[in-house]
Amino acid sequence: MTTMSAGVTKANEGIDGISWNILGQTYVPKQLSETSFSWHATLPPGTFVPPHIHPTQDEFIYMFEGRLDLLLDGTEGHALPGDLIRLPMGIPHGLFSKGDRPVKCLFWVAPARRLYDLFWQLHNMPDADPAELVAVSAKHEIDFLPPPDAP
Repeated sequence: MTTMSAGVTKANEGIDGISWNILGQTYVPKQLSETSFSWHATLPPGTFVPPHIHPTQDEFIYMFEGRLDLLLDGTEGHALPGDLIRLPMGIPHGLFSKGDRPVKCLFWVAPARRLYDLFWQLHNMPDADPAELVAVSAKHEIDFLPPPDAP
């Protein structure tokens, strides 16, 4: 893992020109070091991040555009532009773009752990097989929760 370098990551650019397609959402990495990782995300209407847990990372989301509906430790809520979502490690959370406009936001986690590597694994994952998504994520320290109606 690298040490963070000083500088400016321009508005429409990411690290090394990277732009990931993660389950129909666009993630553009902005900064990576051992202690943190950040990315700009665009979540089109109707997309979501299923409920999951980061057992080794705190996660934050700063909202730029749209409305993001949340399931945070079993409680529903939402965030609007200018809001900061705080997701402490070990707390289950799911994110849902239910509106008619894309959600644009900045995510970051601390420490970085293996999330950057996970996004490379999930980028353009063919057919987005749920079982494969769960297995790959677990190997990178992200634990997806079973659907509410699962035994």
